[in-house]
Amino acid sequence: MASMRMPSLSSVSACGLTLAIALAALPIQSAQAQSAQATTQEDQSNVTSETGQPAPTSPPIAEKREHTFTHHGITVSDPYHWLKDQSYPVIDDEDVLDYVKAENAWFEANMGSQAGLTEVLFTEMRARIKEDDSTVPQKDGDYRYWSEFEEGAQYRKHYRKAVADVDAAKPQLILDENVLAEGLEYFRLGAASISQNGRYLAYSTDTSGAERYTGRIKDLQTGELLDDEIPNLRSGLTWVANDTALVYGPSSENWRTLEAKLHVIGTPSEEDVVLYKEADESFSVGTGLTAQEDWLVIASGDNETSEVRLVRADNPTGEQILVKARQKGVEYSVDVRDDELFIWTNDEHINFRLAKASIDAPGNWETVIAGSNKFYLTDFELFKDFFVTEGRLNGLDQIQLRQYDAPTVVKPIAFPEASYSAGLSNNPEYDVSTLRLSYESMITPDSVYDYDVASADLTLLKQQEIPSGYDASLYATERLEVEARDGTMVPVSIVYRKDRKDLLSTRGVEGPGPLHLYAYGAYGYAVPPGFSTTRLSLVDRGFAYAIAHIRGGDDLGRRWYLQGKLNERTNTFNDFVDVGRGLIAKGYTAEGKVTASGGSAGGELMGAIINQDPAQYGAIVSHVPFVDVLSTMLDESLPLTPGEWQEWGNPIESKQAFAYILSYSPYDQVKAQDYPPMLVTAGLNDPRVTYWEPAKWVAKLRDTKTDDNILLMKTNMGAGHGGQSGRWNSLRETAEEFAFILWQMGMTEGE
Repeated sequence: MASMRMPSLSSVSACGLTLAIALAALPIQSAQAQSAQATTQEDQSNVTSETGQPAPTSPPIAEKREHTFTHHGITVSDPYHWLKDQSYPVIDDEDVLDYVKAENAWFEANMGSQAGLTEVLFTEMRARIKEDDSTVPQKDGDYRYWSEFEEGAQYRKHYRKAVADVDAAKPQLILDENVLAEGLEYFRLGAASISQNGRYLAYSTDTSGAERYTGRIKDLQTGELLDDEIPNLRSGLTWVANDTALVYGPSSENWRTLEAKLHVIGTPSEEDVVLYKEADESFSVGTGLTAQEDWLVIASGDNETSEVRLVRADNPTGEQILVKARQKGVEYSVDVRDDELFIWTNDEHINFRLAKASIDAPGNWETVIAGSNKFYLTDFELFKDFFVTEGRLNGLDQIQLRQYDAPTVVKPIAFPEASYSAGLSNNPEYDVSTLRLSYESMITPDSVYDYDVASADLTLLKQQEIPSGYDASLYATERLEVEARDGTMVPVSIVYRKDRKDLLSTRGVEGPGPLHLYAYGAYGYAVPPGFSTTRLSLVDRGFAYAIAHIRGGDDLGRRWYLQGKLNERTNTFNDFVDVGRGLIAKGYTAEGKVTASGGSAGGELMGAIINQDPAQYGAIVSHVPFVDVLSTMLDESLPLTPGEWQEWGNPIESKQAFAYILSYSPYDQVKAQDYPPMLVTAGLNDPRVTYWEPAKWVAKLRDTKTDDNILLMKTNMGAGHGGQSGRWNSLRETAEEFAFILWQMGMTEGE
């Protein structure tokens, strides 16, 4: 999205997307896996759950309770509707909690047999992580900022050191997440912002996973916390009014950010002033500073429409300038240089253009860079003597330097590999001669570069260390295309060991080996072909690992995204199924040896593909899956629903949208057929995909499916959308996931 520079700790990102996101995994059960499962079930009487109660010997069966709803003359039965606690967001229905706990006990009883493998995987994953690691210091004003992990620590420490301090004096510890997280089951740092004079640190924390943050302010001169406390914060902490106030977005009762509020330091939060209030509940409000930090940007929008206001940062309660009134389907974002506006917008071309306007006539847009069918413009950032555009060309990341007096002359930054992920990193200052970049590929670890603008030299500052050892020459990566059923060519990024056949032979696997297929496929999020140390635990055992760049993401431009949303949503599911079938046809794997995973909207993807083509998969992992699409889109009281209608359709108003969503909603389309082995996760405090979606889905699958393949659900009782917090807790969950996959693929021998 648009460039709005927000002074922040060099390693701290804003509250996570899920969209987060961001989120990996895998498919028909082999004879070895069936045998392992049978052995496990025979031995379950010897296993106890974490509650200390005897382990269950059979899976929980949720009661069916008659419930139907009718819209547009269509009646839908929903016998597991009762799993939604009617007092939500309070969850205290004993029947609901008993069922969720019973599923957790069943998960523990079954995964107990794989505790040894889980520990092996966790140990090797942890050995690939440099425990006492740090980020590369970055200058911002009078200080250089960085963060560090200490050996064994779950969370980061954040430091700074004065630029003028050339001696090896001890750096200043400005925030210790480990101290903040002490004694808590869950902890996550949200926004973190240094005041422009460098004296204050504003930060927010979430201690439940419910994404309702609390903001605090620390005086970095004294080390003391100010009395100020901003409760129920949802987004942003932007310093304004010469560091005397903060602008933030509070959370509504339904987790929506509909306001931009001003908190004056030293005053009670009850006296905070509303700078802007959004009337449309499908829109969200966000704030930030422009490149020269002289304007406060107040942006409002949904998934397809934007509206931006500007107000002087030194007078945030002053007159606001509306850049251009919202127009359905038109997205734009704004930055300012010397009272000249730069606007990124799709008003004339689907792949966006860059325009400019005078601050005195902000709605009169003049094209700077025209939209292109070839180049997809995704972002821009302004600096004193040049500006940078980012985008994708044939699906590959581009970083382009441009001059203000010759904006169409492109100076691209070249990268050596055929498939990679690259972009601007943290560049907090406006007047710079070097740029901080990030780069990685499926075989090249995360790398941090400085790029000298004048000489075009790239200097490697740091590459991710892998203490247990890593030899890139052992691996091969490819980018290929697979034809989908409608003739569309879908890109696929794939990595595997060059000696894969030998690895598989030592494990007794004959013929094509297993392949793990991952995708997201929604909201225009393009899954980057980046590096993963955890992925090596599959690849080093003979798996190929593939990322399907399916429609619904914007990998090949904005149209690629639009072809996977609303009335074309099923293209996303078809692409994934067809990529798997195509990789089987190309000999990378075989039917029943494809494993797959996805989270959130990617979890919805998992539900749709197993309804469509269950025989392809040997194991599925579906994280916090958005699978009860119809019911959620009908419930406008839920946190995200009004803002999601532009992505999925509004079944309340449209009979066509109702029928179309019903036709693919994974929960509604569960049928009497064999399904692959599955692991499903949920978060009891998740406001994005509420816990009852996976719970209802698992209950219906258990009642309906015709196979004996294992079906497990794990609900984090004290976490939200992103699972457990802390780097080791999170890593153990990944080890658990991979142990499930290997177990079901019959590849646990010798672990």
